[in-house]
Amino acid sequence: MLERPSIQKLQTLSAQIRRDILRMTHIACSGHPGGSLGCTELFVVLYFSILEHDPVRFDLSGRNADVFFLSNGHISPVWYATLARRGYFPLHELKSFRKINSRLQGHPANKEGLPGVRIASGSLGQGLSVALGVAEAKRMDKDEHLVYVLMGDGEQQEGQIWEAAMYAAHRQVDNLVAIIDHNGQQIDGRVEEVMDVGQLRTKYESFGWQVVESEGNDLRQVMETLHVARSFTRKGKPVLYLMRTRMGYGVDFMCDDYRWHGKAPNDNECARALAQLPETLGDF
Repeated sequence: MLERPSIQKLQTLSAQIRRDILRMTHIACSGHPGGSLGCTELFVVLYFSILEHDPVRFDLSGRNADVFFLSNGHISPVWYATLARRGYFPLHELKSFRKINSRLQGHPANKEGLPGVRIASGSLGQGLSVALGVAEAKRMDKDEHLVYVLMGDGEQQEGQIWEAAMYAAHRQVDNLVAIIDHNGQQIDGRVEEVMDVGQLRTKYESFGWQVVESEGNDLRQVMETLHVARSFTRKGKPVLYLMRTRMGYGVDFMCDDYRWHGKAPNDNECARALAQLPETLGDF
């Protein structure tokens, strides 16, 4: 385990990982930068301050470690960049994003054996169910570590989510922290216009969940809220962190624009975006 970094160090990491996201999608000429940029603070705080994990001795089973699943797998750029910066695999491998035979597929896959990734994801609605299965297994194994899963808010339109939400509360799966990236955007427009998911906090609370909420692009708030979420575990309820973010955060012309959900920046756009983000740790 590394020493917990300061907020200043986390800010340095966040700026660099945002550069990584932009360069990965630009080099590949494809990918999903918007949600990746919006979730950068979460990934930095999780992997550098919250999760109990070992990048050097990654174990696919997840025994005796906190486990993270990415359900909205299209934001793989932020996950890959974070894993590389945390030491799961060599930084230079980020250049292979979305290339043929690369371990860094557009949506995460585990066939290629990429350290840090335990399941293939990207078929929306499935991640919460997988996380519940692993959480139940940890309880059976008397493993005191936690399971985390990130979902999108547009993903809440999937029926499987609500079956899993019912199961989690009914079975009192209280070693689980689910997170929703609540940016109000999805591939076709604003969530409320495509298919409104309503008041997510009220819904999850009515399903029997403990809900915490904060701004997701503020490092301090993310860290504090994740600590609060962790304090609510093992008290008889699954925990949901409703994390309010802005798609494309950190780049002015991408911010709050659903069109950057799945569009890679061209040469000019990438240069403009990178000019807004300092190269703090060195580009890959």
